[in-house]
This record gives sequence, structure tokens and C-alpha cells, in this order.
Amino acid sequence: MIERLLERFLFASRWLLAPFYVMLVAALGVLLLKAGQELVHFVGHGYTATESEVILGVLALVDLTLTGSLIVIVIFSGYENFVSRIDPGQTEDWPEWMGKIDFTGLKLKLLSSIVAISAIQVLKAFMNVKNTSDRDLTWLVVIHMVFVVSGLIMALTDRFSETAHGKKTIDRKAGTERGQ
Repeated sequence: MIERLLERFLFASRWLLAPFYVMLVAALGVLLLKAGQELVHFVGHGYTATESEVILGVLALVDLTLTGSLIVIVIFSGYENFVSRIDPGQTEDWPEWMGKIDFTGLKLKLLSSIVAISAIQVLKAFMNVKNTSDRDLTWLVVIHMVFVVSGLIMALTDRFSETAHGKKTIDRKAGTERGQ
């Protein structure tokens, strides 16, 4: 009886995560404000800006958009994976990926988004190379490469894990219970 109460309490504790997702929605709102500021600045200087400045402005908007998309992925996937299922009801434009991303998929999408955001930061620095120190460029490239290598390692690890899990399932279907 004590064990069941403890298990119910632990299971209910997942709802403590819900406020985190609400805070991420608030952060998405702040990011939208920042994107609006960036757009006003970009459009205000668009006529007199050089080609490089226009590209940097567009990259800044792309960067903010990717970050916003990353937040949405975390909100929906995290909530569905760790708190509760979301019922789309009669929503016609419900994205197909929502409700189908498991924890492994969430990790890979997160890291992919981080790599893309990092790549944009590196590209922005190279577009503005005259105003960026060699030390800053070096660190941006090193950090970006750490993200890329981390993503590759994580993808390979998940791939190996998936393959091992698949073999175990096949062995069960064949009637034998073998390990990895």
C-alpha cells in the first residue's frame, strides 16, 4: 500500500514540469518581441545598408526563427513525453510531427537546431569579419565543431541503441530471448 502511494505520488510529480513549459511559452513571446525589434531595425536601415548588412539582418531573423522553432519543439515534445498527451481535437492544421517525437527524436532535433543556430552565428561572424577578432572567430568555429561532433556522436549512439533493440525484438519474435 505504501509502495502504491509512493508510485502515485512520483507519477503525479510529472506535473511539476508543466510550469516550465508555460515559462517557455513566455520566453517565446520575449523572442517574438526581439524579432520585432530586429525587423524594425532591419527595415529601417534596409535602403542604406550594404549587401553584407542586409545578409546579416536576414541571418539574425533566421536565427531568431530557428530559436523560436526550437522552443516550440521543446514545449510540445517535452510536454507529451514527460507530462501528458495533447489531444488535437478537431484541429485541421495540427502538425504531423507533434505527438510522434519520442525522447530520442527530441534530443536529435534539439541538437540539430543548436547546430543550425551555431552555424548561423559562425556565418554572421564571417560576414562581419572586419569587425570580429581572430580569437572570437576561432572560438565560434571551435564551439560549432563541438556541437557538430556531439550531434554525430549522439546520432550514432542512438542508431547503435536502436539496432541493438531491433535485434532483441527480432529474437523475441523467433522465440528465443537473447541479449545484445
